Amino acid sequence: MRTYNTYVFKSCLQTLFIVFSLTFTSCEQTKAKENEPKSKSDKINEIISLYSDYEGFNGSVLVAHKGEIIYKKGFGLANMEWEIPNQTDTKFQIASITKTFTAMLIMQLVAENKIDLNQPITRYLPDYPEKNGSQITIHHLLTHTSGLNRDASNDETSYNKPKDMVNQFAEKPLQFTPGERFEYSNSGYTLLGYIIETITEKPYEDVLQEKIFTPLNMKNSGYFRHRPLIKHMASGYFKGFGDFFNANVSNNSTAYAAGAIYSTVEDLFLWDQALYNETLLSKNYVDAMLSKQVPDPGYGGYYGYGWEVKNKAIGNTTKTIKTIGHSGTIDGFCALFTRIPASQSSIILLNNTRRAFLNAITTAVTGILNNESYDYPIKPLAKLMSKVIKNEGIEKGIQFYKAHKDLTNYNTDEQELIVAGYKLLHAGNAKDAAEVFKLSIEEFPNKDNPYDSYAEALMTLGKNEEAIKNYKKSLELNPKNENAVKMLKLLVILKKN
Repeated sequence: MRTYNTYVFKSCLQTLFIVFSLTFTSCEQTKAKENEPKSKSDKINEIISLYSDYEGFNGSVLVAHKGEIIYKKGFGLANMEWEIPNQTDTKFQIASITKTFTAMLIMQLVAENKIDLNQPITRYLPDYPEKNGSQITIHHLLTHTSGLNRDASNDETSYNKPKDMVNQFAEKPLQFTPGERFEYSNSGYTLLGYIIETITEKPYEDVLQEKIFTPLNMKNSGYFRHRPLIKHMASGYFKGFGDFFNANVSNNSTAYAAGAIYSTVEDLFLWDQALYNETLLSKNYVDAMLSKQVPDPGYGGYYGYGWEVKNKAIGNTTKTIKTIGHSGTIDGFCALFTRIPASQSSIILLNNTRRAFLNAITTAVTGILNNESYDYPIKPLAKLMSKVIKNEGIEKGIQFYKAHKDLTNYNTDEQELIVAGYKLLHAGNAKDAAEVFKLSIEEFPNKDNPYDSYAEALMTLGKNEEAIKNYKKSLELNPKNENAVKMLKLLVILKKN
């Protein structure tokens, strides 16, 4: 017997022992990891991933706790046509969050003794109509208590020059005596932007860059104009009948000092942190900005100078916590910026579709940050049914819906069912669409829309007699259904021919 065989045999045994030991250790580590409690970051990722999967969020998020970033990530697509994903440096229009910056510029001018909050605006704009201007103060404009209309004008004319924007509403009667009550007004912040330009003798966007963006190194923020090319800028979308469409952003620059800024979640975190120190403004002025100035009954809280102040729910508990923030909505975009001073936390959500579940996400994340319970998003049953239909056929899809409709974690919605049916109809699959509309009638027998939609699918299938019956039923439930009236007239003509 050769001695090297004994050596090889022993060596093999040692190797097998080592491999077994490593495998066993690896399994134990994996098991231990699975049993470990989830971190705040993991929980946030889980909840927002679900909202993204259910088409309830499409954008970028940043969450900070105790002054440190604990989570940031992009979800969905910045450009749906080219399938370019959202990243943490993707730029979004932040809409009315712009007001927080405008308020800062005003307070900086107050600190420089160039503005008095309680003086009438005619002191700074001598040409402004005296009748209104002598009653309105800077304080009124900052707190939405000026009596000005919400928006500059109801006509379709758009102006890019601040003076022209202001002239649209300057001589219009005030809605109420300034200071009487809170009434949200974009016009008021447009006027503040014009006052900033008049006092500094510089364009609003230049003052913004000089006094805020440059000092804070906010390199990915700016004033949105639809013609210039802006690198890494998200496209804006709205949703109709289950599909996304491009939003019209050609007039968004007219939002001006009330809503024309674009930014990133990372830049907004720099903005958030600056409010804890005196980089831009001394503490007493920052405190005045972030303090309760006037009640806002519609919001359920208070408005400061450019900031909303409210006690918000912590997860799904009865507990609340003080927050300071602002929301924003503009064509193709929505945003929510929430600060929690008690724990120096911030939740920044920027979304490039017109609607998203930003408040629900924020409430859940607030629960996570405070180690409290929170709700998961309710599953959209009709959307999940559509996926089953696509992969397994109409019969399986209907079965899936019926099997899950009574479960509490699924959302059954008439409109979502109708949308699911029309997606099939528009795809040329009238037969399956009819089955979905038929299901919607079973689920919502007292609603007129399911009958109207089912009738349309029946007409496409050439079943005009059945279509007539369903249009009549729809009209019976809703006598104002003009579409049913029109289609019944058409079906009578077709029947005669």
